[in-house]
Amino acid sequence: MLATGNIGREGTGLYPLPGHQNAQGACDMGALPDFYCGYQKVAQARRKFEQAWQIELPDEPGLTALEMLALAEDGRLKGLFIVGEDPMMSYPDSFRIKKALEALEFLVVCDIFPTQTSELADVVLPAASFAEKVGTITSAERRIQLIRQAVKAPGEARAEWEIFSDLLHRLGVRADYASPAEIMEEIASLTPQYGGISYDRLGACGLQWPCHSRDHPGTAVLHVEKFSIGRARFRAVEHREPVEAADDEYPLILTTGRSLYHFHTGTMTRRTSLLDREVPLPAVEINPEDASPLGIRNGQQVIVETRRGSISLEARVTEGVLKGCIFAPFHFSEAAANVLVAQALDQGSKMPEFKVSAARIRRA
Repeated sequence: MLATGNIGREGTGLYPLPGHQNAQGACDMGALPDFYCGYQKVAQARRKFEQAWQIELPDEPGLTALEMLALAEDGRLKGLFIVGEDPMMSYPDSFRIKKALEALEFLVVCDIFPTQTSELADVVLPAASFAEKVGTITSAERRIQLIRQAVKAPGEARAEWEIFSDLLHRLGVRADYASPAEIMEEIASLTPQYGGISYDRLGACGLQWPCHSRDHPGTAVLHVEKFSIGRARFRAVEHREPVEAADDEYPLILTTGRSLYHFHTGTMTRRTSLLDREVPLPAVEINPEDASPLGIRNGQQVIVETRRGSISLEARVTEGVLKGCIFAPFHFSEAAANVLVAQALDQGSKMPEFKVSAARIRRA
């Protein structure tokens, strides 16, 4: 994009498609091991946040979720607080994930519905859904949008910010927030890109960061005049082969992902009858040229195996996948496809290799 000049103009630039809504907002707010909010590096910004929060903070960056679970598996991490996440379904090599979670001395899960992970928890805290609380969501175009409460949260369900505030109080940390709007004021004071953001400015269309001051209109297109680092830098990236490749024992490549009608681990969409009606059962997609020699027919029950385990599901013979590849969605607890995926991480992004697992398939 940089080489072709497709940066800094309307209709150009990088537009990431994350796995779920508000991934952009979560990263903006420091839900990364090596950054505080606004992508401020831990080593450079730690003092600033210590002064604001009146607490001593670690010198070193934190760990990714899989790195934390590896420590739990080894007995070096004793407790976890998991919010709105179902590692038993969405993380690779579910057998190892379960082993790590069971090795914890204390596990808290905060979610809106029961999940495979909450079944292992010592304490489950019911959370309010997006329609039951006030807050913001940030889209992939950096647009911060106001979420308004539509209905009251049921039973003991609460907004996560209230749960965290109570927990911080009990740990002796100041967290006397009265509302999400007040939290946004603190975010604006500590995050240059959000400096001009407040609830009263978000209105119907929101604002795009960077928005440095109260009179700033927001930024529709990044890098129009210059880059934040000065001049752009080209850098060669070394190609690394995946950890696994097809071989005689496992001759196919399995990639896991999403179907059109279900979202992520199915916690919500599989409870929605209209969506679940469209794709009620898990299926593995296989190219006709791979299916025919194995005697696999469309709609037939098959077993998919990797070096981690196996699942049973229906075959869907289609030219929609390449010869040599098979595809399985990970929404279904009864055939959890990520059981099959290795925990190999990309060295740069720390993302697991969900798209490359050596596999084989046979009739059930």
